Amino acid sequence: MIGTDGSAESRVVAALYGELLTQAGEEVRTADTEYETPVDTAQAVVDGEISIAPAYESTLLRAMPGGQTMPGNMEATLSMALPPGIVALPPAAAQGGVVLAVTKATAERHKLRGLADLGRAGPGLTLGGPASGDPDAPSAASLKKAYGITLASAGTEDVADVLVLRSTDPAIARDGLVVLTDPKSVVPPEHVFPLISAPAVDPDGRKALARLNPLLTTAQLAALTSSVSAGEAPGKAARTWLRSKGLLPS
Repeated sequence: MIGTDGSAESRVVAALYGELLTQAGEEVRTADTEYETPVDTAQAVVDGEISIAPAYESTLLRAMPGGQTMPGNMEATLSMALPPGIVALPPAAAQGGVVLAVTKATAERHKLRGLADLGRAGPGLTLGGPASGDPDAPSAASLKKAYGITLASAGTEDVADVLVLRSTDPAIARDGLVVLTDPKSVVPPEHVFPLISAPAVDPDGRKALARLNPLLTTAQLAALTSSVSAGEAPGKAARTWLRSKGLLPS
């Protein structure tokens, strides 16, 4: 049984998993309950309420006892944090976490490509946006420590110079925003992956899910999320996309 939270992103990713598992010969059902957050869906897998759910690396680690520290090997970190019988399958290229972005005009004016470049913009730029309250959102202090840049906090205001957004926020593509690179990894990784109860997905099912990983990029996930947010049924969006990538027969 697949579970999701109420977000468009979770619902469409779960639909992708469901279509691939069905194609692999697995019997798939979707849970009647939509969980509140990705942490809740992950806990539901751990508790045996559901068998599979979309999960995110750093979000999951925060929810697991002893999972807060992250050495370089994320696969090993997740394996150590999860209880026996619960498995984090390999992640997709797509990240659903926090990013920092600026308008194209701001990027061109100050020659911005990465967070380190903000230093040349001088003082006066503000930091804020819809995802500024996210647990993974960097603070002005953490950015100063890592990159030596000074930004004034603008809270959740979406008129800040440097916007804190989810990586799948439709505004990034709609407004042509420039996502700034973060070579020092101030923002932790949030790749999306299937969290499963080990007996629930056989080797064929796992192979089917793995085919998704290189093709589901952040941009592709953002487009799918945007379609579902606009009213398209998650299953229809998932099937159309999977067929376009050759993962389902036409």
